[in-house]
Amino acid sequence: MSGTLNKVMLIGHLGDAVKMHYFEGGNCIGRFPIATNETYTNKQTGERVTNTDWHNVVVRNKAAEICEKYLSKGDKIYVEGRLKNRQWQAEDGTTRYATEVHVQDFTFLSTKQESMNNAQNNPAQPAQQQQKQQAAQQQQQQNVAAQQNNVAPSEPEEDDDLPF
Repeated sequence: MSGTLNKVMLIGHLGDAVKMHYFEGGNCIGRFPIATNETYTNKQTGERVTNTDWHNVVVRNKAAEICEKYLSKGDKIYVEGRLKNRQWQAEDGTTRYATEVHVQDFTFLSTKQESMNNAQNNPAQPAQQQQKQQAAQQQQQQNVAAQQNNVAPSEPEEDDDLPF
């Protein structure tokens, strides 16, 4: 047989949120780690042993955007793809290597409720939440600066019935 096969199938849990990288021309990739576990009983001690392996996963374009939108740390996922090896020069001049799973197909295995629970337990702040938090921090900084300059902090004016 002269053909070869490079196929990987994993079922595991996300170890972190999907990290997106955008390129000129509109393409993007998402990267995230998946943990798979092997559990067995040690015959000599009778103790249950669990070994965890971590896999670097890469998804591209629309698939990456879908994963970013719907996956959060702890979610269970099935991925199918190919192994790819990368090498690069680190800042200190050493050659670094990484083996990645480049996804061709995936299926979310966590239910919507489980996924929501994972998202609540591991909050990755959406952009709107970050903007609100930044606005609140700016208001707080303005109030502190005003207090240091003996100026009343800016607060929203309230309507009152006083004639003066």
